[in-house]
Amino acid sequence: MSQDEKRPKQDGQGEHADVQGVSLDTLLTQWRRERPDIDPGPMAICGEVWRASERLRQGVVANLSRFNLDFAGFDVIMTLRRQGRGGSLSPSLLAKEMMLSTSAMTNRLDRLEERGLIERTMDPNDRRGLKIILSEAGFALVDELVVSHVETEERLLAGLTNEERNQLRHLLNKIT
Repeated sequence: MSQDEKRPKQDGQGEHADVQGVSLDTLLTQWRRERPDIDPGPMAICGEVWRASERLRQGVVANLSRFNLDFAGFDVIMTLRRQGRGGSLSPSLLAKEMMLSTSAMTNRLDRLEERGLIERTMDPNDRRGLKIILSEAGFALVDELVVSHVETEERLLAGLTNEERNQLRHLLNKIT
């Protein structure tokens, strides 16, 4: 039985819906039969990474939905929370820290401001500039959310020992 077949499949309400597709062992067998001139091994490795990524993404998104947040909004408020209470970032620095374009940031900020989770304030050092800060409601939400987020990630990684987690992190960092 392959690793894919051993993995429990959960419904869309749980951590992850069925993102398995065909077993990767089957995929390799098929490619080896059809194209014996190539080594399809990289397909299996990348497939495992992509499938694991999708299971992790689904688990995190399911948790965020409990807070009526999408991943985009989550990323913004978590980035602001890391600045500390009262900490702020300009929209351009926020976008840079999140590896986004400033145009992608505007819609995110508008939605979060409408919910009362962030505030746009004037930059005291630049009359034309803005600073983005978590509102009290945003700060409280993030402090509750970060606990739930870490618990969700812990549950998703529960099958790995600490040594395996460190090894996985090390190996993933080697991918260029």
